Amino acid sequence: MFPTIGDLINYLLGTHLIIPIQSFGFMMALTFLAAAYVLSLKMRRKEKDRLLRPVMRKVEVGKKATTTELIINGLIGFIIGFKLVAFVLDFNTASSDPQSFFLSTQGNWIGGIGFAVILMAAKYFEKDKQKLAEPKTETVMVHPYQLVGDITIIAAIAGLIGAKLFDTFEDLDTLRENFWGTLFSFSGLTFYGGLICAALVLMYYCRKNKLSITVMADAVAPALILAYGVGRIGCQLAGDGDWGIVNNKPAPSWWFLPKWVWAFNYPHNVINEGVPLPNCGGIHCMVLAFPVYPTPVYETAMALLIFAFLWLVRKRIKTSGILFSIYLILNGIERFFIELIRVNSRYHFFGINATQAELIALVLVIAGIIGLFYFPKRAREKSSKGSSTSSD
Repeated sequence: MFPTIGDLINYLLGTHLIIPIQSFGFMMALTFLAAAYVLSLKMRRKEKDRLLRPVMRKVEVGKKATTTELIINGLIGFIIGFKLVAFVLDFNTASSDPQSFFLSTQGNWIGGIGFAVILMAAKYFEKDKQKLAEPKTETVMVHPYQLVGDITIIAAIAGLIGAKLFDTFEDLDTLRENFWGTLFSFSGLTFYGGLICAALVLMYYCRKNKLSITVMADAVAPALILAYGVGRIGCQLAGDGDWGIVNNKPAPSWWFLPKWVWAFNYPHNVINEGVPLPNCGGIHCMVLAFPVYPTPVYETAMALLIFAFLWLVRKRIKTSGILFSIYLILNGIERFFIELIRVNSRYHFFGINATQAELIALVLVIAGIIGLFYFPKRAREKSSKGSSTSSD
């Protein structure tokens, strides 16, 4: 596998470059960029169709930098300098395991203080140039698509927290054995945990900014499934343990794809699972003893197909909430069936034997089906109320 982007580039080009960018983290960044781009396109169209309206905001201009702004900039600068300078000065050691380095207390105090002073000074002089004798309040119009940056950042933070919490609670034994290591490790992230937490926070954000939740849900549906597919590429590249059950069966006669798409051993996986690889030096020298289903590959393929379908039908659907309902159903079906061949903790209660994802997937399918009936009914009721009002 390719724990870092450097590993992937060296494999493809036959080079020996040291690029200590984690493959999973890199794909996560691409995930949010892809989702933000698709969401921006959808929100522009929703505004054009007058389903979303600009937001009016009051901003203060001509005010000098506040103590809070300076402190925030100083903290950001300190963290960047503390880690960056130490990383550069001890590049060989830090680049061998960048995740452990960045999550450790190791750093350079002089670099941290230096960057803190630079960022605080930059904020102070930036505000000083715009300072007025009498600060004033202005009302500005913000188009919905201009909120994509805020939405992406909010979704990223809430999603990562939710994904980590759900994964942690799914494996409490590991949490008890290594509390801090498990909590701050990014090898385990649960998609549905991220989806649920991000959805709750964004619902509050939409209400605060007077954005229709159902319209926004439709806008975000294609972006969500595209992000899911891109994220699964990161799981496959890194070999983060999100693979399937053992598959010792020979590929069927009709199988036309490469053999590793049928069963794969995940050599050099990032979580060091399996048995030692012979003649291997480094920190990722393990390979699975038995081949497994490469489920991230299957999920990427299915996610891209669902995205293509949602993108094709998006203009034909006129009722708000329907596109998101379809997304819930398709996403739930995809995840429910992939869980049948995935490695996951199973829950046993009231005669039910299921994984966390299977249960949530089932709820999503039911919610999507309910939405297919509820949203058209609500639209008809609104239309009838509008027509009766106009006739009066």
